[in-house]
Amino acid sequence: MLRQFFSQNRQASQAFILVTVFLDVLGIGLIIPVLPALVGQFTHSPDEQSAWYGWLSAMYGTMQFFMAPVLGALSDKFGRRPVLLLSIAGLGFSFFTHALATSLFTLLLVRVISGGTAASFSVANAYIADITEPELRGKAFGKLGAAFGIGFIFGPVLGGLLSTHNIRLPFIVAGGMAALNWLYGYFVLPESLPKDRRAPFSFKRANPFAALSHLGHVHGVGLLVVVFALAIFAQFTLQSTWVLYTQFRFHWTPQDNGWSLFAVGVVAAVVQGGLLGPLIKRFGERKLVMMGFMSATVAYLLYGSITAGWMMYVVMGVNALAYAAGPAMQTIISKAVGPREQGLMQGSLNSIQSLALIGGPLLGTSILARVGHLNPGDWRLGSTFYFCALLSALALLIAWLHFRREVRLLAG
Repeated sequence: MLRQFFSQNRQASQAFILVTVFLDVLGIGLIIPVLPALVGQFTHSPDEQSAWYGWLSAMYGTMQFFMAPVLGALSDKFGRRPVLLLSIAGLGFSFFTHALATSLFTLLLVRVISGGTAASFSVANAYIADITEPELRGKAFGKLGAAFGIGFIFGPVLGGLLSTHNIRLPFIVAGGMAALNWLYGYFVLPESLPKDRRAPFSFKRANPFAALSHLGHVHGVGLLVVVFALAIFAQFTLQSTWVLYTQFRFHWTPQDNGWSLFAVGVVAAVVQGGLLGPLIKRFGERKLVMMGFMSATVAYLLYGSITAGWMMYVVMGVNALAYAAGPAMQTIISKAVGPREQGLMQGSLNSIQSLALIGGPLLGTSILARVGHLNPGDWRLGSTFYFCALLSALALLIAWLHFRREVRLLAG
């Protein structure tokens, strides 16, 4: 009876999925500042630590790449709720297994599980698309991004603090958060996709390569797939090297990195949760995408060139508009497909993220491994961030060409 009541309340459903995403990201955020340190327990040098961390991140991304469209397509057939519950259960299992890891090989196997289950975020995006009208999706995706941001506000700080007692304790707590999330979803989260709007499942549709090809041919999307890929590639390159970079350059501890990621989460939550609606209304989605990429390009250059840790916090403010670009672009793409394909489309976007999560950490940590031994004041230590700036600038150029072409087609 209670579940039936909530399933009829569309606004309440959005609140439920935001809480679900928040709890998921909180658990993931807990382990971000400590996973490199855990890898360091099984390695003997900064170069080896960087390389292994890159391989573990790439394995995580590989599983996301293959599983995201599968989970998205499954949710199109069976509904969002059961797929979310299954994914959350798997994620919780992977957190607990991290805490018990005794070797790099064990960690590699665990990342296979966690990568596949973390692909549930594509289902969460499809859930939001189910319950919001097209003209309101920009604001809704912004709230979803804010839930991510708030999770990353508290997760890394808590993880850093817990690591002072035991490096494995954050993984145990993250597993507990996933268990709470599963209970919340089982007893409270309603289904968002009515049976009459579901689509049949086929492995051909769920093939990540076929899904990406289909997305690239959707009218109104086109080059935005490339733009999205470049932006996400830069973002994951930064994320995968942030903790190691600040450790090498500023000698930051897991606690220091926890507080820095707290600040990143605050900026993201403020922009995506509070300012995104007014920004879209003021500038429009296309112009906001362009402004966001300009902001990101400048920020990446500054991150790589500064020489004092406190300056990282200043650059976070410079990078504020970059957090609006993703939801704005996601809204443009979401409007281009119908309700029966939202799960597959969001899974395809997640597959792009997964490809970036494979290549970004591998390339980023490889670059960092070549310069990690340099003096902390050497400008070359920021090479990974200069590479991110190049990717962001290229995304800006391609987005400008795409939007210019769209305007010409409409005018003609």
